[in-house]
Amino acid sequence: MSDPVTLLADRIDAVLPQTQCEQCGYHGCRPYAEAIARDEAPINRCPPGGAAGIEKLATLLDRPALPLDPDCGIEHPRMLARIVEADCIGCTKCIQACPVDAIIGASKLMHTVVADDCTGCELCVPACPVDCIVLEPMPPAQIDVAHADAAREHFRRRESRLERQRAERETELAARKLAVEAAAGPVNPVQAALARARAKQQEPKP
Repeated sequence: MSDPVTLLADRIDAVLPQTQCEQCGYHGCRPYAEAIARDEAPINRCPPGGAAGIEKLATLLDRPALPLDPDCGIEHPRMLARIVEADCIGCTKCIQACPVDAIIGASKLMHTVVADDCTGCELCVPACPVDCIVLEPMPPAQIDVAHADAAREHFRRRESRLERQRAERETELAARKLAVEAAAGPVNPVQAALARARAKQQEPKP
């Protein structure tokens, strides 16, 4: 059974826009929701949600509504990213930056944005080294619960994949280290002592 903080975080997360833009200072909407639930963050740090989102959070949590924190950005219409494909160099930096896997492509090949999956986080824009990403108004029909739910799931899957890849890399590195140590064989204490003595002799004298 989930604890009260987790249940509250679920309800808060359901109100957030799921842009995963990190403007709030947290790595995605869910971490921000958890911080609010633990009373570690105020409710006014989400520019994409804007005043309406703050009002929803205030009502949910029975707190006073606050003005949007200007340190987090300003409220403006949600935008979609579009890659100017003729200028794309296929560097994959935008793919790595996208928190919901809404950009497809491969190294040295043209990339493109899956518009219906784009949350308008704008994280891909500064990542592009050739400024080939432009922002266009997001259709109002795309700003709904269904798209927010899909974005939440895309973000969760990406985070799970990245964590699995990190664990696999660590396991592989550990296995390589063991293989190198095994190939080197047991350390001869006399040789080790001589090596330390030679290293000490080579140290610069004060």
